[in-house]
Amino acid sequence: MPSEHAEVQVRPGGEGDLVALTDLYNHYVRETAVTFDTEPFTPTERRPWLLSHPVDGPHRLMVATAAGTGRALGYATSSPFRPKPAYATSVETTVYVAPDAGRRGIGTLLYQALFDALADEGLHRAYAGVAQPNAASTRLHERFGFRHVGTYREVGHKFGRWWDVAWHEKEL
Repeated sequence: MPSEHAEVQVRPGGEGDLVALTDLYNHYVRETAVTFDTEPFTPTERRPWLLSHPVDGPHRLMVATAAGTGRALGYATSSPFRPKPAYATSVETTVYVAPDAGRRGIGTLLYQALFDALADEGLHRAYAGVAQPNAASTRLHERFGFRHVGTYREVGHKFGRWWDVAWHEKEL
């Protein structure tokens, strides 16, 4: 795996990533219950999301690209946990990896870069919701010190069925 990691670069995301990240996310919208969005986005619709993750501050976007080609292999974000001011020191994190790039440690590289970037931001907690079942995502979050704090049962309805979401928490 170390040689595979050498082929991956992780950096802050920017406007040049908009189309690729929209395409990557739309795969999960169309094909999985990983996200509860049900309609694919255009890059124009997705632009406010991208712009809500600046290069600095507590709400970040980290992008993994293939060295040489620059192809987006995945991304990780930290976003506001809730809009009320008292939640400002908490973030919700997420990671998406291109469907053909799984099981290469890219999610681990992305989360490591994200949490390194957040280290000096004065944050207290990170939260992650994982639609169930998703053993790979659960393992990734546990590897980064998240612990399961509860499950919302049948909270989402997609593809004609109900989905649970397990919530995980990490001290920062």
